Amino acid sequence: MKKIISSAGILALTLIATSVSAKVSPEKAAELGKSLTPLGAEMGANAAGTIPAWTGGLTAKNTTKNSDIGRPANPYSSDKPLFEITNANLEQYKANLSAGQLAMFAKYADYKMPVYPTRRSSAYPDDIYPLIKKNATDAELLDGGNGIANLDTTIPFPIPGNALEVVWNHITRYRGGAAIRTASVIPALANGDFVPVKITDTLVWPEFLKSGRDAKKDDNVLFYYLQRITAPARLTGTALLVHETIDQVKEARRAWVYNSGQRRVRRAPNVAYDGPGAGTDGLRTSDNYDMYNGSPDRYDWKLVGKKEMYIPYNAYKLFDTNAKYTDIVKAGHMNSDFLRYELHRVWEVEGTVKDGQRHIYTKRTMFIDEDTWGASVIDHYDGRGNLWKLAEAHNIQFYDVDTPWMAAEALHDLDSGRYLVTGLANEEPKFLQWGVKMSRRNFSSSALRRMGR
Repeated sequence: MKKIISSAGILALTLIATSVSAKVSPEKAAELGKSLTPLGAEMGANAAGTIPAWTGGLTAKNTTKNSDIGRPANPYSSDKPLFEITNANLEQYKANLSAGQLAMFAKYADYKMPVYPTRRSSAYPDDIYPLIKKNATDAELLDGGNGIANLDTTIPFPIPGNALEVVWNHITRYRGGAAIRTASVIPALANGDFVPVKITDTLVWPEFLKSGRDAKKDDNVLFYYLQRITAPARLTGTALLVHETIDQVKEARRAWVYNSGQRRVRRAPNVAYDGPGAGTDGLRTSDNYDMYNGSPDRYDWKLVGKKEMYIPYNAYKLFDTNAKYTDIVKAGHMNSDFLRYELHRVWEVEGTVKDGQRHIYTKRTMFIDEDTWGASVIDHYDGRGNLWKLAEAHNIQFYDVDTPWMAAEALHDLDSGRYLVTGLANEEPKFLQWGVKMSRRNFSSSALRRMGR
């Protein structure tokens, strides 16, 4: 199914002069699957051999399936760390770290990053790759980058030509099509104390709804999202519904909340940009979720280039059901025994708030993994231009369903020492359900009201 979106409606499709990017040639697109991976990453190894060639990733066809498809077993359990980055040897590795990562070492004397062999595990389903190749020659940005013409499902710009195209690849990346997740949001105090907030969220792309007619009703919708808080008692019953529009300048994100105390459904225009995130104790904004989400229109984006960087990767240890949240969430940062960092190539893009716009983060520096198009590390700067927060995505490959996503994401306040971990589920009996069959009416305000009752 093809989505056609622009900020001025169908008429804008005839105004190709408003385009801010050019589609790549068929000859260039032919590199996908050859010198480039089907997603547009460099196929080959780096010169030093520390990043291997991509050979297809972990998939359901080449990896032993796990009985719990929502929580895959660690395929790299026999790997040992190559080394640990600590304050004692930091100088040797600082060129491959972000400013926010370096700030963690400066703030915490015990901070360390265990670095493992690089495993290029990322893979998508085979039937998604032709769509991405077609996007390379068809999709383009319109109206200053706020809209996309001819996006087919996911990854419009596998061979990006500017920063906005890289950002849009992160926003639109494939996350399994349809899934229900039960996990915890953990706002940790500086001393490590916390009360977990348990959530169940549902994410469905229009193309993966039961009915194709449902998908055609919202050409400007990227996905439908529903979140329900089930603990602690003071928040139980609170629910959020989002119809994520692609061009949010043309049509603002549609969002509703059900307040369990008032027993009412209300529109929620503040669920966007730097509006506060529910159940996070003020630690994140709405657009911090999933590392970065929503419209990129408040920032001027610059493509810095590509670099090699130590990023969280293949974090299967975070699925350890023998561990408790208290084993993982410690004062200042997560327990490094459960973490894994690898050297990968990333796209570096920098977003600076436009003149006349406002946001509590006046600058974001994003490091986006070339193999998944997921933002892996983001440094956030405050209104004075000072480094404020570090976000890290602890990625894994859900090889049973050929989907790269996160085991957890962490957002560190470098001033207060507090931090937020989203997505941990090692204490949950059920974590992820893939391939759920939903209809559009499951994502209506009436359905939200019924859920509350």
